[in-house]
Amino acid sequence: MSDYLSSSAESLEDRIRRRLTRQHFMHLIGADLTLIEPGRVEAELMLEQQHQQHSGFAHGGLVATMADLAAGFAAVTLVPEGQGVVTVELKTSYLHPGVGKKLRAVGWVLKAGRRLHFCEAEVWCDELLIAKATATMAVMDPSAKQVEQ
Repeated sequence: MSDYLSSSAESLEDRIRRRLTRQHFMHLIGADLTLIEPGRVEAELMLEQQHQQHSGFAHGGLVATMADLAAGFAAVTLVPEGQGVVTVELKTSYLHPGVGKKLRAVGWVLKAGRRLHFCEAEVWCDELLIAKATATMAVMDPSAKQVEQ
């Protein structure tokens, strides 16, 4: 087992929580990670009026964002410290409208490769499965130039 996978769950959670400080969009929408395990992440968001589309359902872009967030952070749990991932493909199938109080996204890694991680995610509104997604995440080389602010 690789060194980055053999670390304790607490240090993995600390590492992921440290990365969350740079996830400004996640904070903007009000999402938070509620479970962090190697290859698996859960995120939750309390639905508010600003999350709704014109008919009062959770906006489809928000649902896709929650799937992307969960799949992406699931992939991040399997890369070494200093590396990250970016989404290169996301396919979301909407099964039901999101009407309720809370969105919960569950993401997991199907296959972790050297350059690509293949992931899936489910998004639940309260107790109803409203979306399924597949995602491909590219592992970022730590020497790649980052965008400066």
